[in-house]
Amino acid sequence: MDGNYTCIIVDDEQDAIELLMDRLGKLYSNITVIATYSYWEHALAGIRRQPCDLLLMDISMPGKNTIELLKLLPGLESEIVFITAHDNYALDAFSFSASGYILKPVDDAELFAAVNKAMDRIQNKKLAKQNVVSAASLINEKIGIPSNMGIDYVSIKDILYLESTNKCTRIVTEDTEYTSTAHLGKFKHLIDDHSFFQVHRSYIINLNKILRYETSGLLIMTDKTEIPLSRNVKNDFLKIFNTNF
Repeated sequence: MDGNYTCIIVDDEQDAIELLMDRLGKLYSNITVIATYSYWEHALAGIRRQPCDLLLMDISMPGKNTIELLKLLPGLESEIVFITAHDNYALDAFSFSASGYILKPVDDAELFAAVNKAMDRIQNKKLAKQNVVSAASLINEKIGIPSNMGIDYVSIKDILYLESTNKCTRIVTEDTEYTSTAHLGKFKHLIDDHSFFQVHRSYIINLNKILRYETSGLLIMTDKTEIPLSRNVKNDFLKIFNTNF
């Protein structure tokens, strides 16, 4: 399996822990056992403190069994393989979508199959998260401009400036322009994380689309549009480019 994985072993028998560590070491070079616990209280605190990819858990423990322990860990993302001498917990165990339920004494083939299944699941979850992040990144590159006819989706990097006019907002891009009934403040909120600056109560500009600053108080955009720079934001604007006048 590709990648490296972290593992925690929970078992009240030290001999069983050592046996599992030995088996894992022989079967896998990419699994690191980061902790072992023989008491449920220690296991609960340790898993909360340091989550892992894979949990290998005995079920019968002093005080609480690990079924009860897992109920105290809502939202746990670790893959679980139960390794136990008891077969009467199987239904409870699989309510946690366990990757495996192995009866002691542990058979290497069964352990190998269960751990491989767990690692496949871990990889799938990581891939799903990456896809969500990629999709969010794509969405963040565009802005929806509502109008009476629908919603136009425009690449934020293509916007030259936004202008408040007649209770509407005019959005000018390199190729065209749009008019939305949404007010300028709404768009300012949507593009806060991008390279835009409100230079006037009626204008928000893309800082990457400025050609020139005129000492008369005008900004020249790449489409040659002249946009006024308010005196009360002049110093803040010039500081963006480390410019002093």
